Amino acid sequence: MAKQEVFSRCELFWGSDFQKILAEKRITIVGLGGVGSFACEALARIGIGYFTLMDFDKVSESNINRQLFALNSTLGQKKTLIAKQRCEDINPNVKIEIVDSFYTQDLNKKLFENKPDFVIDAIDTMRSKTELLDYCYQNQIPVISSMGAGNRLTPEALRIADLKDIKAKGCNFTKNVLRQLRKRNITEGIPFVISDEKPAKVETVRMIEKVGDIEYEKITPASVSFVPPVAGYIIAGHIVRSFLNE
Repeated sequence: MAKQEVFSRCELFWGSDFQKILAEKRITIVGLGGVGSFACEALARIGIGYFTLMDFDKVSESNINRQLFALNSTLGQKKTLIAKQRCEDINPNVKIEIVDSFYTQDLNKKLFENKPDFVIDAIDTMRSKTELLDYCYQNQIPVISSMGAGNRLTPEALRIADLKDIKAKGCNFTKNVLRQLRKRNITEGIPFVISDEKPAKVETVRMIEKVGDIEYEKITPASVSFVPPVAGYIIAGHIVRSFLNE
């Protein structure tokens, strides 16, 4: 199938000239779970030409209920590799670099050497999330972050809000991220996908995990099939609209 046919329905919205612009755009996605996987595919399906995809993890059985790349047939496979293969199956012309690592600020040079036009933060650990957002903010790299999919059941409650307008509303993770950003004098200028739904009170599962030499605390929230994908699609829509408005 010719490329112009693949994206012909997109071009009905914005024309062939903008479709060519999308083919030159570079997106970096950090985290390919319930939010990042759906954002990735949505952007691949509208013709983004370049991706850098970062995730350290492999597909596990507990991912299947909410992550696009997670199937019984992909158990044990690297999420980055599955994402790359799937995006290439959608658009053979796409160019994808994968980084199979847990995000730390030490990897910024490698992660940002291709100068992305937009970054998606779909990280679920506080320190890594804060460091990524700090780097993007300080270097004026457009970034959007997800912070409203866990422990929720109402996708209609998701929306985009600037950092300055976010309230924790009973979510300790959000509260801690906001506090860490304030310590870095970052109080506005970053869009987030948040939820107006108060998070459910569920049993918190806390574990200390290790990736190579990196130890981190993993807090596992409840999560369903119909909230994280919507957050991913909202992120994709925000990015495309921002390109349209350039």
